[in-house]
Formats: sequence, C-alpha cells, structure tokens
Amino acid sequence: MSIHIVALGNEGDAFHQDNRPSGLIRTYLGRSPLVSGDESSLLLNATSTVARPVFTEYQASAFGNVKLVVHDCPVWDIFDSDWYTSRNLIGGADIIVIKYNVNDKFSFHEVKDNYIPVIKRALNSVPVIIAAVGTRQNEELPCTCPLCTSDRGSCVSTTEGIQLAKELGATYLELHSLDDFYIGKYFGGVLEYFMIQALNQKTSEKMKKRKMSSSFHGIRPPQLEQPEKMPVLKAEASHYNSDLNNLLFCCQCVDVVFYNPDLKKVVEAHKIVLCAVSHVFMLLFNVKSPTEIQDSSIVRTTQDLFAVNRDAAFPGASQESSGNPPLRVVVKDALFCSCLSDILRFIYSGAFQWEELEEDIRKKLKDSGDVSNVIEKVKCILKTPGKINCLRNCKTYQARKPLWFYNTSLKFFLNKPMLADVVFEIQGTTVPAHRAILVARCEVMAAMFNGNYMEAKSVLIPVYGVSKETFLSFLEYLYTDSCCPAGIFQAMCLLICAEMYQVSRLQHICELFIITQLQSMPSRELASMNLDIVDLLKKAKFHHSDCLSTWLLHFIATNYLIFSQKPEFQDLSVEERSFVEKHRWPSNMYLKQLAEYRKYIHSRKCRCLVM
Repeated sequence: MSIHIVALGNEGDAFHQDNRPSGLIRTYLGRSPLVSGDESSLLLNATSTVARPVFTEYQASAFGNVKLVVHDCPVWDIFDSDWYTSRNLIGGADIIVIKYNVNDKFSFHEVKDNYIPVIKRALNSVPVIIAAVGTRQNEELPCTCPLCTSDRGSCVSTTEGIQLAKELGATYLELHSLDDFYIGKYFGGVLEYFMIQALNQKTSEKMKKRKMSSSFHGIRPPQLEQPEKMPVLKAEASHYNSDLNNLLFCCQCVDVVFYNPDLKKVVEAHKIVLCAVSHVFMLLFNVKSPTEIQDSSIVRTTQDLFAVNRDAAFPGASQESSGNPPLRVVVKDALFCSCLSDILRFIYSGAFQWEELEEDIRKKLKDSGDVSNVIEKVKCILKTPGKINCLRNCKTYQARKPLWFYNTSLKFFLNKPMLADVVFEIQGTTVPAHRAILVARCEVMAAMFNGNYMEAKSVLIPVYGVSKETFLSFLEYLYTDSCCPAGIFQAMCLLICAEMYQVSRLQHICELFIITQLQSMPSRELASMNLDIVDLLKKAKFHHSDCLSTWLLHFIATNYLIFSQKPEFQDLSVEERSFVEKHRWPSNMYLKQLAEYRKYIHSRKCRCLVM
C-alpha cells in the first residue's frame, strides 16, 4: 500500500536565497521518525521530456511498510511545461501540500493565481495543507515611513493565508522555522493524521473490492432475515399515592372520628393508615403497648395530645350506628386541632411534603411560635422509637425518597388480625384484611363494601376460584403496590385474579413478568420446559389480556421450529395458526433455500476452493 503526496509552491525566501535551509518536504522526510530511507535513496529525479524534471520525486517508507511517494514542484513555469503529467499527478494525489514564504509575496500570488485554480478543478475530497513558512521580518516595526510600508507590502499576512485556506477548505499552518518542533510535531503531526486517514480509506476500499471479487460463483448461501419486532408492552403508572389520598376525602370505611376540646366533630379518618405511619396512633388504638414501643417520648406525646372517649352520653352518640361505631378521639391541644385536617392530609399524602404542611399551618396560625409548636408535635407523632427527632432529617428523607414511605409499613398489617374489619374465607382457611385499604385500592371491592350487597354487612366473605397463595399476592399488591410472583404459572393465576377484581395495573405487572421470564429463556430451555404456551395464550385471551395474547402469538411465531414440534401446537385455532404461519421465523422460503444450498454443497459439483 502506498501514499501519494503532491507538494506545490516555493517556501524559499526571495531575499535570502543563499542562506535558506533545505526545503519543507526534504526536511520532514529527513527528520520524521515515522519515515525511513537514507539520504542516497531518498531523492529520485523523475524522468521527463523537458530538460528539467517537472517534479522532484522523493520515495521513502512510512509506518514501517507503507510506501511514501512525494512529488514536489516549486516553480509554476516548470509545472505548466508538462500539463498532462502535472494534471495526472494532482488527480492521483492522496494529500496536497501548498507552501509559500511569508516574506515573499510573489510566491504567494503564484500559488493563489496559478496553482489554486488547477487544484480546485481536480480536487475530489482530498485533504489540503497550506503551509506559510518563515517569520515576518518587519512584523513588529511601528514605523510608517515609505520604506517600512514597502517592506510590509512584501509580507503575506495571516489573514490572507486563512482566507486562501477557507476557499479550499484546507488546513492552515504557520511554520516560523524549519526546526524539529515546527517540522516534526506541528507540520508532521497534521500530515501524519491525513496519512492515517488515507490509509484507512484505502483499506476500506480494498476490503470492499476483495469482497466483491471473492463472491461465490455458484449457489449463494441464503440470507436469514431478522425476526419481526415483538410488540412493546407499556407499563401503567402507579396511582398508589392518589388512591390512599382520596380515601381521606371519600369518607368510606371510617373507623375513627376526631373532636376538638369543645367536643365538636373535626375530621374523620382510618386507623390502618394512621397506624402505618405513626407509633403514637398504634399506642392510641392499642395496636402496640408502651412496653413494646419502649419510648417515653411517644407515650408522653400520645397522652398530651389525644384522649379516647367511649362515653355513651357523648354528643351525637345516639345517631351512631349500633353495629360498629367509629372510635371517638378528643384532641386536647386546640392549636393542633385547628390544623388537624391539614396534618391528616399531609399524612395521607405520604408524610413527606413538609414545606406544603408548613405553608398550610402558617395560613391558619399567624404566630411563628405557634407554627413551630405544631410542627414539633407533628414530628413527635412521626417519630421512630429510639431515634432522635429532627425536621432536618425528615427533609433529608424526603429528598431521598419522595414516595409513600408507609407502603412497606402497611405490609406489617397484611394477613394480620390487628385492626382487621373483614375476613376472607379461602380454601378452608381465613385471611383477615382492612376494608379501608381494599376500598381505596380496588373499585370492585369499593362497590362491594358500599353497595346493596351481602358483603357490605358481612364480616366473613367467601372467595371462590382463587387459591390462598394467589389471593395473598393480590392483597400484597393492594397494600404495598408491588408483587413478586414465584413463576410464570403463579403470575398467570395472579393476572386472572386481577382481571376478576378489575385491577388493571396489576394485570400489566403480571403480563410484563411473564414476558420477561419467557424472553430470558434460552432455546434449549424453551424446548424442554413443561409449560403449555398455547394454554397460556388461550387463558390470556379468555381473560381479556390483549397485550399478552398478541405478544404470545408473536413469540410462538418467532420460535416456530421449537413450538411446532410440541403436541399443543395442534390446539391453535385456524386464525391463530394462520397468523403464526404468516409471521414464522425462519420463513418457509429460507428453509427451502437452505435445503437447496446444503444439497449443492454435498453434491459432486461442489469443489473446495482452498484445496
């Protein structure tokens, strides 16, 4: 492989011709560590029909084994004397170097007026380097006498050089001297970069030609097309926060009512939500005892702020339902009670939006001391036993986790009799639950517990068609907004349960789990697994899981060679079979071409090209 460089122009100083050093190209070839070649073999005069050769030819080796050929033409008259040779050399150049001396305006105009028009006509995406050689001799003279003005007129300014480079789209360099820095590192670095680019381009073109020339002269091997893209399943956004926040405003399944010191009703709430965020409420509602909490500040906060009233003569007690009336709690602190609705909204929203809570309290309490006092009491309510309470820590916690931090706390009450007000009977066993959470998270259960149904007044509710493990996983999602099925079969059972209770996001989570599990299986495991993929498809269709059923059809078609050998493949309907055959991978055409190619390879007509 070789690189061809054409150098045009004269970098010598017209005023100092006797003392000027060797030319730019000769100096680079003699000093560059990447170029090898002794002084005797470096210079080879090109043969020409005229007395003087048109170009001076230099030959050397670059980068070890790359042939480097440089043609240098310093004078336009010589260049113009053999137009055919000059034009061919420029047309075949990989890199063009244009050089002139900054103190010789004649050499610059010779380049600009003569060489540049020729290069523009012949230039075809070839990199061009413009090298301005020398130091301007009168650059720092402030004098404006006629002599100095004349001298300045003989120098080529940097602006003129840059403008010339812009016309060609060239790289402009100023070489103040032909020493090791300017030649080896500056000019040499740019030239070697373009040499590497030229080598890369030639290598790429050579590989393309080799690929074209080495095409197989017979039956070509068939090209296996890519399988169709699988349908994309979009996940549904969580509405866990809004579900529990709306529970405060809908006033369903209320089991605690707060009153002010004057025994006037302030706000209704739910024990399960309050206990999920606060040990104070756990202590107040007898979920935990003082010995279990082991924190005197929590016990003191509970006694100072709240008092449970079970007096039958309590105002409004006669209007309460005789079945299971809400617990009456009197708030002892009047300032705290005036802000209780905002505090409960803060708790139901996740108990992390401290700035909004402070803003709401300031609107009601003008005194900053009262605001600080109420905020401090809220901090005491949310205090973790055995830890120092600090608003700064709460804000740090808020920045780290701006979500409901009690979604995992609600799991503490999952399948536990504490505060439970409903019991599900499944497969001969019982599962306690809390109506407030079920109503907030599931519209079907909200209608069931608040409508004219038997379940609205019954404590024990039978559940059919679902296993206990599946129903517990369903309740776990309602309580924590997350679930983790043990496998594809359990995920499908959970999907059926979610469809039965119309919890669409849980359906999507199960669909995504099944898809992820199937996609991660290697082909060998797909072939040997006992899971009936066609039965999975039919269940998905029956339970209106359109995304999963469409994905499973594409999955069967993409793995056609595996599933077509299984007996359940025959259970596909005519419509499903037609879809799978249409989108199968690999296609029928490819398998026929592959069979023909293999037959040709093993026939006597085929001969090994190597041996």
